[in-house]
Amino acid sequence: MKPDDFRRIALSMPEASESAHMGHPDFRVAGKIFATLGYPDDHFGVVMLPPEEQEKFVQTHPAAFAPVKGAWGRSGNTQVALAEVDASTLRTAMTTAYRKKAPARSGKTPKQR
Repeated sequence: MKPDDFRRIALSMPEASESAHMGHPDFRVAGKIFATLGYPDDHFGVVMLPPEEQEKFVQTHPAAFAPVKGAWGRSGNTQVALAEVDASTLRTAMTTAYRKKAPARSGKTPKQR
């Protein structure tokens, strides 16, 4: 997977927008970040998962997912190795991260593919 593939999946979420935070592209819904790209370098992205979902992805796909170091990782921020993740698995993780941040009132949910 390339960074543009990660970006395309993130921006396919309803009402998602791209911005920047701490020098890295990020993806937001209702002003809340659900994913970032390029941390710690261009070979990685990050999805903000609930901790219990993070554990599932890390256990199921250990080459593709790992907790971010420190407190951010313990709160669910999950590093994605772009070379190791396929589009379907990333879309599932991204959808989970998106739903954690999307306002409940929107009633919009991304379609699974």
